[in-house]
Amino acid sequence: MGTLPQLLEEDIHYLDSVLNDFLERSDASTAIVIDKGGFVITSEGDSRSFDLTTIGALASGAYLANQTIANLVHESNFDSVYQQGEKFSMFAINIDEHCILVVIFQAKVGVGAVKYHATEVRGQIAAQLKIAAERSPGEGIDLSVLNLADSSELFKRRD
Repeated sequence: MGTLPQLLEEDIHYLDSVLNDFLERSDASTAIVIDKGGFVITSEGDSRSFDLTTIGALASGAYLANQTIANLVHESNFDSVYQQGEKFSMFAINIDEHCILVVIFQAKVGVGAVKYHATEVRGQIAAQLKIAAERSPGEGIDLSVLNLADSSELFKRRD
């Protein structure tokens, strides 16, 4: 069984809508949903200014390293990572057992507002992923084992 539920076009449209609403409310620049392997599932916002593929991979690594640190300090989990910069900052928060929400925002935007709205949004994203998982129980995909050179078996037209 794969780790990520099979997502349909309407799932992605819903996630994009939630991310757009989040960006408006939080004043963040970019929001990315990634799986815990670092693969980008969907994103909204200013994607031209950032290499989202690399950010997804590195943000996943930072989040998972953060989880290891939590274990070392006898904490069951740290569910978010915040990295502050001079121009931009990044906030990553756990969505569910498979996905992370990564938010890039200008440093002048307060992390409190981003965290507040991200906490609400992660619930909406998790609920949609749960709907997708219930639609096809036992079926899913593990993005880390995909052969991206030949995606013909993954992407097929619906009847």
